[in-house]
Amino acid sequence: MNALPVNWRLWIGACTLTAIALVALGAPWLAPHDPWALLGPPLAPPGGEFALGTDLLGRDLLSGLIHGARVSLLIGLASTVCALAIGITLGAVAGYFGGLADRVVVRFTEFFQVIPAFLFAILLVAIMRPGLRSVIVAVALVTWPPVARLVRSEFLTLRSREFVEAARALGLGHGQIILREILPNALPPVIAVGSLMVATAILTESSLSFLGLADPNLISWGYIIGSSRSVFRDAWWLSVLPGLCLFVTVLSISLLADGLGDSRNPLLRSRRGLSP
Repeated sequence: MNALPVNWRLWIGACTLTAIALVALGAPWLAPHDPWALLGPPLAPPGGEFALGTDLLGRDLLSGLIHGARVSLLIGLASTVCALAIGITLGAVAGYFGGLADRVVVRFTEFFQVIPAFLFAILLVAIMRPGLRSVIVAVALVTWPPVARLVRSEFLTLRSREFVEAARALGLGHGQIILREILPNALPPVIAVGSLMVATAILTESSLSFLGLADPNLISWGYIIGSSRSVFRDAWWLSVLPGLCLFVTVLSISLLADGLGDSRNPLLRSRRGLSP
């Protein structure tokens, strides 16, 4: 048996994302100032008392970036969990039962997929009024269809396997077969897709914050970029630094998702000489 090579995408993505998550969790202790407090002169450049400078109102940018990580990760994770719950439920019902249930779920999914996702998210947030809950709901409602289609295809493939037939022969009910037999075998590709959905959710939240449609009481990276766009030529760091935070976070999630996908791909494992 050959030694397992290091999956560099998985390790780099996991380590970087863990570091960002630790910074987000420790924001109350790591941030040098209250991110909303007016502490210094407006548009102070990086250096001195304020390591990364101040914004138009004299608020510490470093504190805003640290606290913004909490908002971005919270919305990304919460909306992804909601989207996975919707997508897995509908996809499992469609793929397992087939027939009328499958046709109804497919048409319902197609209805959401033909609507421009970001415009739909803007509409939902505007209807529900900008806030943390409305952003989470909006992002979840525009990101669940790919999960439903993926889970449906997995269930269509697995429902006729021998272990499922054996479960039916033992008298297990539909719920037990779905939850105990088919779903665990259908989850690996869903986990990889779910990782990418977190990145999509973070970018969507940042875009909504940039447009002023997020919770006005929560500071986020998108909010910092949006509030600083009018002074980009004079204070470039106010837009570039939060944009860099977004880039690193999304890149680490993408690397993590790629690494998870590679680790579950039997073709790649055989090419690397790995045992299954």
